[in-house]
Amino acid sequence: MTEAATADLLNAMVPLLKMRPVIEDVCRFGGTWESPHAPDGGGWAQFHIVMRGSCIVERPGLDALELNAGDVLLLPHGDAHVVRSHLGGVGRPIVSTLRNGIRRRSIAGESADTELLCGRLWFEAADRHPLLAALPDEIVIHTADEPLLERFRHLLADIRDELDGDRPGAEVIAADLARAVFVMLLRDYLTAEQSAGHTLSLLRDRTTARVVLAMLKDLARAWTLDEMATVAVASRATLVRTFRKHAGMAPMAFLAELRLSAARQRLAGTLDPIARIAADVGYASEGALSRAILKRYGVRPGALRLESVQPSQLAT
Repeated sequence: MTEAATADLLNAMVPLLKMRPVIEDVCRFGGTWESPHAPDGGGWAQFHIVMRGSCIVERPGLDALELNAGDVLLLPHGDAHVVRSHLGGVGRPIVSTLRNGIRRRSIAGESADTELLCGRLWFEAADRHPLLAALPDEIVIHTADEPLLERFRHLLADIRDELDGDRPGAEVIAADLARAVFVMLLRDYLTAEQSAGHTLSLLRDRTTARVVLAMLKDLARAWTLDEMATVAVASRATLVRTFRKHAGMAPMAFLAELRLSAARQRLAGTLDPIARIAADVGYASEGALSRAILKRYGVRPGALRLESVQPSQLAT
C-alpha cells in the first residue's frame, strides 16, 4: 500500500479514531467460570484486555476465540458474547464489589489465575457512521511476542498500575491510556494489508469506495448495477472488474454479503426487532432474512442473540 493510499484511508477513517473508552470491570477469576455480556450496539463497542492467564470468548454464529495474556480484543459492533474459562462444567458464582466507579469481580472461594480488564468503547460516530459497519466482527491484537508492540505492553502495564494503586482519579487516567491503546490498535489494523477484509480493501480504491459508502448509507435501496456505476463514475465493466480485483466478487454479490453481515451485526449487537432489521438492510421480509441467516450461520436469527441467557446473568 502506497503512502498516499495510506493517508487517504486514514483520512476517511478519522471518525473511527474518535472514541471514548469506559473501563467497567477488573476481573480476577479462577477455577471454572463464565461471564455473559449483553448486546451493546448503537455506537458502543465492547472490549476485553487479558492482563494475565487466558480465556475463551464465544459469540453466536461465529467461531470461538482463545485469548491469552497480552491480547486485546475489540468487538466493534457490541455483539452479545460469553467470556469463560477453558474448563468445562458449571461456573462458580461471580462476586462483585464497586471501587472508584469500577467493578471488581472475582470467583467465590477460588484463587485467581486469569485477570481481565473489560469495558465499552463509545465511537463519536454513534449515528451509525457508515464506516463503522466496515469494521469486522472482531479485532484482536497480540502483544506478548511482538517486539514492535512494546508500546502496547507499556500502556497496558500503566493501566494496571493505576487501577491497582486505587488512587483518586485512577479510573480517568486508565481510560485515557486505554483510548491511546485503541487508537493505535485501529490505526495499525486499518493500514495493515494482511488484515484487510473485502470491505476495507474496496475502501482503499476511490472508485469502489464511492460505491461501498453509498451501499452502507442505504442498504435497503433496491440497487442496480447501473446505479452503482453512476455513483462510481465508471463504466459497468470497469466497476465489476475493480470489485473482482479487490473483493473477489461482483458488486451485486458483494452487496448481498454486506447486507447479511449488517444483519448479523444488528442481531448480535442490538435488541431491535428482526422485522425492522430485515427491512433496514434490504430483505423483503423477516422470513427472507431468516432463511439467509440459517443458510450462512446454521442457526435462526434469534439464536444470534444468546436468548438462552437470562438477563440477570448478563454483564453490562
